[in-house]
Amino acid sequence: MATPVIIDTDTGVDDAMGVVYGLLTPRLEVLALTSVFGNVDVEKTTRNTLAIAEQLGVPGPQVARGAHKGLLGVPRFNPGIHGDDGVGNANFPTPRATALDEHAAQTIVRVVRERPGQVVLVPIGPLTNIALLLALHPELAGQIERIVLMGGAIAEGNVTPAAEFNIWCDAEAAQRVFSSGVDVTMVGLDVTHRARLAPERAAGLRASGRAGAFVADLHAFYSRFHAQIYGDPATPVHDALAVASLIRPALLRVERLHTEVDTSLGLCRGRTVIDRWRRTGLEPNSGVAIDVHGDAFIDLLCARIASLG
Repeated sequence: MATPVIIDTDTGVDDAMGVVYGLLTPRLEVLALTSVFGNVDVEKTTRNTLAIAEQLGVPGPQVARGAHKGLLGVPRFNPGIHGDDGVGNANFPTPRATALDEHAAQTIVRVVRERPGQVVLVPIGPLTNIALLLALHPELAGQIERIVLMGGAIAEGNVTPAAEFNIWCDAEAAQRVFSSGVDVTMVGLDVTHRARLAPERAAGLRASGRAGAFVADLHAFYSRFHAQIYGDPATPVHDALAVASLIRPALLRVERLHTEVDTSLGLCRGRTVIDRWRRTGLEPNSGVAIDVHGDAFIDLLCARIASLG
């Protein structure tokens, strides 16, 4: 039986790979795609989300536009890494489909109420939409099956020395999610940076069909940035790893740990403070991915995309 999910996304390059993988995997039932600001503004992330299914020729699920700024009213973007349009300057044609006439948080509330206790939320962008629904409808915390998010890190940042981008974009929203009582699993930089798609694997996908060519193009754009910053053209596929972990949990080693988000205005804003060695005495409130079978994930990703022809 397919796992019912909602993917909440600020559709940029690696987010697009996560959405592609989610839509093309029969073991997931994508009930909705919800957009949020992040890599680019929410109008672009919504457009990209709508366009991806059309480009792949896949009937897409309902798409809803979400938050355009964080809970404190601050929009933060990162277009330099993802291109002006958010997806490597792919210049998608205007999608024929349009977003629903309701906010993403309302869409999530509606879908969860229709399938209580069944739906897994997969946020792969800033957590604003998820925090909004939990603030407006706290009773739904007990009806969400679980949350598997891409974001955070135990020991490194990518937008600041201390913080990962998705969490940093709306630290207050992230803290609300981690303290919500929902079963949360964090797939952070500690594991995504150890599961990289090499240029030769991406080149092999190009000849496999439309989906493979799309992923290869995304990788080619993203790898230029990664080589410049990290000295390695093999790139993490951050968001697709979070999605793939739903299908094959053994890809990750997860520990139950206490996690809080630094919401101060200093250098550590947005840091996920994880009690790896249980020094605080606080009860664990989240699962934290601490190890990954990186090669197995890349094999799974490439095999699924190449099989589509």
